[in-house]
Amino acid sequence: MAMEKVSFVVPLFNEKENIESLCNAISSAMDATPYSFEMILVNDGSVDQTWAEITRVSADYKTLVAIDLITNYGQSSALSAGIDQADGELIVLMDGDMQNDPADVPMMIDKLKETDSDVVSGERVHRKDKAISRRLPSRIANFFIRLITGVKLRDYGCALRVFKSDVARNLGLYGELHRFIPVLAVLQGAQMVQVPVRHHSRKFGKSKYGMGRTFRVISDLFLIVFFKRYQNRPIHFFGTLGILTFGAGAVINLYFFILKLLGNDIWGKPLLLLGFMLFIGGIQIITIGIIAEILMRTYYESQQKKPYRVKRIIKSED
Repeated sequence: MAMEKVSFVVPLFNEKENIESLCNAISSAMDATPYSFEMILVNDGSVDQTWAEITRVSADYKTLVAIDLITNYGQSSALSAGIDQADGELIVLMDGDMQNDPADVPMMIDKLKETDSDVVSGERVHRKDKAISRRLPSRIANFFIRLITGVKLRDYGCALRVFKSDVARNLGLYGELHRFIPVLAVLQGAQMVQVPVRHHSRKFGKSKYGMGRTFRVISDLFLIVFFKRYQNRPIHFFGTLGILTFGAGAVINLYFFILKLLGNDIWGKPLLLLGFMLFIGGIQIITIGIIAEILMRTYYESQQKKPYRVKRIIKSED
């Protein structure tokens, strides 16, 4: 019986120093297994010599597929471009900074088969990142994501994951939702397990992550919670919120109506006006954000559009 093909999908942004080491590590890990494999490297609009380096090493690796996006779309779109190109029955997602170790992938594939799971996600048990700027914010984020989404993963930030291809192809990666890939997989009904994996210090290049993404993560978390709980029944969310808002407004209006009957002047109370404006304004902003996101997904999916444009593709086998 032929073994499944494994497709590695690696988004790259300004990682020229890591390209050759990455290809060597993936090839070394997979050559010792019975699986055929391909390496799909997605250049996400790098401004250094990343594409030139990919082109250079492509002659040395028959299994390499290189995708050059026309501009920098972000990690989610780069992953989506790679997944669309992949033809393996199993799809591995990982970062290109060499902090993930491809040598862990055979073990993860075995775990996927052993547990009959759809997704195996890595857990960095001995992280080599800085404690204050990286590990502490990550632990706080992991706690809140587990608490709010109910998906009990210990490490959401580990990019190394193995998927059955049908799950990976239906993740629906738009915007910056790559941070919540485990939740997106669970929304499909995927069975997921987490296993310890190695983590290495970054040798070349600079991290693309920082404290500045905190507010974007929080915004996306609101969206994920909406999709998880109310995607198929939005009236339960908006109806409940509307009733609560209406009830609060009714109570306030009743209070001031009574004051008016008692002869008090209620016109132009600053606190009342400010509270009313802030409360309604906040609801409108959140609602507009959710509706805009839904409209974007509808725009892409109904017309089969992609959230990226490919400039060129190189396949070493050709």
